[in-house]
Amino acid sequence: MPVSNAKNSPAANALERELTLTRVFDAPRELVFAAWTDPMHLKRWWGPNGFTTPACDVDLRVGGTWRIVMRFPDGVNEHTMQAVYREIVPPERLSFTNVALDKDGTHLLEGVTSITLEDAGGKTKLTLHTRMTGLVPYADRMLEGMEPGWSQTLERLAEALGQQIEGGKS
Repeated sequence: MPVSNAKNSPAANALERELTLTRVFDAPRELVFAAWTDPMHLKRWWGPNGFTTPACDVDLRVGGTWRIVMRFPDGVNEHTMQAVYREIVPPERLSFTNVALDKDGTHLLEGVTSITLEDAGGKTKLTLHTRMTGLVPYADRMLEGMEPGWSQTLERLAEALGQQIEGGKS
């Protein structure tokens, strides 16, 4: 059973949200780090339940960018995330700025996310910390969904890691 302790800090206003999630994965941290940095891995698990990832590009270096296109469960609408790596310490830590865009390229949200990976006796303790600011008046609705969205995304990561580990045993 996954361990998760979500903490939402009170926002200064409805257009700011800060979130910390901790989760233990039954996978070595090198594999968890690869899942966060390899586009083929990211495409398998990124996004909340029902979303798919038809496009993912990663330039894994400080100052490098990543871009992920998430397709909504309706199979039509898409949401793009872009980021710039601020820190990369394999297999321990990632930090990046991130921006959510609409289909016209309008910046909806921006923020900073950090991922810390600790060895937990063959498992990996992941701590995700993110702070986002809404840039459009209706961003409050997106920020309200931040905790369930990240929680579902991390659950999908756990499933993908499990499948990869099981596939490696055959």
